[in-house]
Amino acid sequence: MTAVTDQDHTEHPEHPEHPGHDASDDSGAAPRTDAGSPWDDGLIARRVSGSTGEEPPVLTAAPRTPVPPVVPPLSYDPALRSRLEALRELVGLSRARLDNRTLGQAGRVLDEAGARRRLSGQHTVVALAGATGSGKSQLFNALAGVPISETGVRRPTTAAPIACSWSDGAASLIERLGIPPRLRRRPLQATADADDRLRGLVLVDLPDHDSAAVQHREQVDRVLGLVDAVIWVVDPEKYADAMLHERYQRPMAAHAEVMFVVLNQTDRLPGEATEQVLDDLRRLLDEDGIVLGEYGEPGTTVLGLSALTGDGVGELRESLARFVSERGAPARRIAADVDVAAARLWPVYATRRRTGLSEEAREEFSDRLADAVGATAAGEAAERAWLRNANRACGTPWLRLWRWCQARNEPSTGSVTLRGRPDEEATARQRVEQAVRTVADRASAGLPAAWAQAVREAAVRGSQGLPEALDELAVRAGLPPGRPPRPGWWPVAVLAQVSMTALQFVGGLWLLAQIIGVMAPNLGVPVLLMVIGIVGGPLIEWSCRMAARGPARRYGLEAERRLREAASGCGRARVLDPVAAELLRYREVREQYGRVVGAAAGRS
Repeated sequence: MTAVTDQDHTEHPEHPEHPGHDASDDSGAAPRTDAGSPWDDGLIARRVSGSTGEEPPVLTAAPRTPVPPVVPPLSYDPALRSRLEALRELVGLSRARLDNRTLGQAGRVLDEAGARRRLSGQHTVVALAGATGSGKSQLFNALAGVPISETGVRRPTTAAPIACSWSDGAASLIERLGIPPRLRRRPLQATADADDRLRGLVLVDLPDHDSAAVQHREQVDRVLGLVDAVIWVVDPEKYADAMLHERYQRPMAAHAEVMFVVLNQTDRLPGEATEQVLDDLRRLLDEDGIVLGEYGEPGTTVLGLSALTGDGVGELRESLARFVSERGAPARRIAADVDVAAARLWPVYATRRRTGLSEEAREEFSDRLADAVGATAAGEAAERAWLRNANRACGTPWLRLWRWCQARNEPSTGSVTLRGRPDEEATARQRVEQAVRTVADRASAGLPAAWAQAVREAAVRGSQGLPEALDELAVRAGLPPGRPPRPGWWPVAVLAQVSMTALQFVGGLWLLAQIIGVMAPNLGVPVLLMVIGIVGGPLIEWSCRMAARGPARRYGLEAERRLREAASGCGRARVLDPVAAELLRYREVREQYGRVVGAAAGRS
């Protein structure tokens, strides 16, 4: 392998005098290709031949239009497809409840997953990222076996991402990164042939993530969101840099399986200092929450090497070869993106307690509405009306006459009722509002803020016009028009009462006839008839009153039940059903969220 130093190559790789440079790159013309060359995907090949520097002979054969190779697209495993579908459903169900900022990352993950799935599944895009002076461009050149990326003491050196592809069919992937054709390279032919296991690797050299140029940092952030894996290149001086750990590595802890951390410039460390620095680097990564791939377990690979001397580069190449040959990095990257999106959505979906409306809360809400419309009072009024009707039908004529006269002599109390009605209406409205607030608070208890707000808003919308609707129901579902129904024994009681009255009249007329001398004196029979009539009438009335208590009570309870059911139905249609719909929507998103994070669906 050709070792490249910062001092050896300070000129730009696109300079015409640079080894392996084709002058047609800057003019935009197609690069020259050798006959039978496998590099026919439109990328600029960079090869170095140490045997000759002469111009190749001009071929007289007719130009052949290169045919782009057919590369199968990426396919996700069923588990990842299920998680992506669940995330898509989750975003769709949450559009009306959560703002675009909250759902923005999840939407970007879906977009990137769809875009990556349509591209090559045989290639793995790996980015080389690092700070200024970490030597990532040296490492890039060492892996490619040819000085492709500019190195030197001037900082920043790398001004734009440069891609190097080890096989055909990666043009669409590189275009997705926004890397123009003039910045696309090929590794040294001998290196590419020797590292056949690296076929499918697309290596991207990024600008410095701590560059003073803002556009450089923006390019790093953009490309890091699109590549399949990343190799972080650190040096002994900046491996503990807070910016690296806080801005990049700690937020990317979920991407441990698609990350490499390489300690470069180990040739500058004496003795056992390399192992000490590597141990400290592993400690820092562990504090960042990054799982280390030690003892054959999946996780981040940590290596020490020197791109200048080539020490350890072979081990990195071997690790990359195994990594690329698995063809699993793109799917693992997308799965990690889904994990990060799900973790950020945890506060807006997750709850650690059972949510919803209990049957007890529903019954209490119905009872409050029934009290607001006076269902109990209406039942009592219906019971009294039934008893009054029984008294009228079964009472003695003299008692009914006395009650009629008493009612005529009593002063009217209508004005008092009219003065009390506004207060009663205000109290009823307050009861309805209090009932709605209580049921909304109970339904939203334990829900994330956005869904709790949606539940409360649904309850408030339903409560608008609820008191007026309850008033109308109270009128329609109250006492039925006309007299209460009469049981079958009433005609017998009425006939008996008429008989007692008739006995009184007969006895009285008999006595009157004896007084005026029309009939012979005989006080026993008429007096007995009158006593039977006088005593029997009130006795029959009292008996009928006792017998009427049961039917009257049942009649009152039926009237109360009708009014309670009417109030409950109105409250259910206007408040409980909309609240239940919001809770059902939340359960649906919880199920989808459970599928996204891989947990049991709908489990609180």
